[in-house]
Amino acid sequence: MPTRPNRQLATFDNPSPGRDYWIRHECPEYTAVCPVTAQPDFGTIVVLYVPDRKCVELKSLKLYLGSFRDQGHYFEQVTNQILDDLVRAVRPRRMTVIGRFNVRGGIATQVVARHPQERRRRPGGDRPAARTGARARGAKAP
Repeated sequence: MPTRPNRQLATFDNPSPGRDYWIRHECPEYTAVCPVTAQPDFGTIVVLYVPDRKCVELKSLKLYLGSFRDQGHYFEQVTNQILDDLVRAVRPRRMTVIGRFNVRGGIATQVVARHPQERRRRPGGDRPAARTGARARGAKAP
């Protein structure tokens, strides 16, 4: 197995594929550079998943995350890219990647990406039709 940062994620067979159980990896050494200022960015990447047939091998995960070090990435983009790459490698039943990024410009940022994508109603979308008449003006129903 390589020892230098790279984008290859190694896997191994899930020892209990007949059971749903969660695996949590917390990687506090994420680094990259800001794509606008080229200043260093630091953060913690948390990977939570329910494996199906494969699990991610930890050394390869560490080297994968290290491969972002000298590249410019927006927090939103890199969190979703990590999720996409991990889903492609291990094909989990469920997975969440949380990027908790250190303060930049006085703002701390957390990005959460999930697989499969949750279907939620969007704010302002699918609203019921507007009420009319006495009930719309606050009158109580009889």
